Amino acid sequence: MTRGPGADLPDHRGRTGLHLTGRDLDRNPGVRIRDVEVTSRGWHVLRRTTFDYRRRDGRWETQQRETYDRGNGAVVLPYDAGRGCVLLTRQFRYPAYVNDHPDGMLVEAAAGLLDADDPETAIRRESAEELGVRLGPLTRVLDAYMSPGSVTERLHFFAAPYTPADRTGIGGGVAEEGEDIEVLELPFAEALAMTGDGRVVDGKTVLLLQWAALHGPFAGRR
Repeated sequence: MTRGPGADLPDHRGRTGLHLTGRDLDRNPGVRIRDVEVTSRGWHVLRRTTFDYRRRDGRWETQQRETYDRGNGAVVLPYDAGRGCVLLTRQFRYPAYVNDHPDGMLVEAAAGLLDADDPETAIRRESAEELGVRLGPLTRVLDAYMSPGSVTERLHFFAAPYTPADRTGIGGGVAEEGEDIEVLELPFAEALAMTGDGRVVDGKTVLLLQWAALHGPFAGRR
């Protein structure tokens, strides 16, 4: 039976088989996948999955969950320990704007989707595009699911040194992709303070700044 674009027929991005993701999962004996339905296939993919779930008391029940699949991503905190500063970005985020953020202009660590690259390659690409900087050696901080209730994305966290000599351009992102990114070079102490006074409300950025203060290049500094 033909299921339509994104399944048996190519969608606008040439993708097929979008309804198959998750059907073969068997790592958890308490979860049995029954059906996967693609409910939206824009640039990313929204699926509704029906599965049987065994509760802690042994009873089985049928549940449904919607998952938003946008691929995995990477994020980096570039730091100059000698000058005591970090590189961040500021850009408009409509989802935050529509959910009570004053103007939707979020201060964030540079990040992007992996697409077909490994995390290290992807974050070096994003740093060149968004920040106009060539990163030094990457430190892998951690991997995390940032919104596991509905979004499948796993985010790879990095930190890396840079110096003024590593600036390769003005950054700003890729205009053809709608990006309009302001590059911010901030004293680390100010950036960290921004996580407490509401000027930084992006989760990945809060995590990286706190890591830098507790365990990273600025640990022990006041």
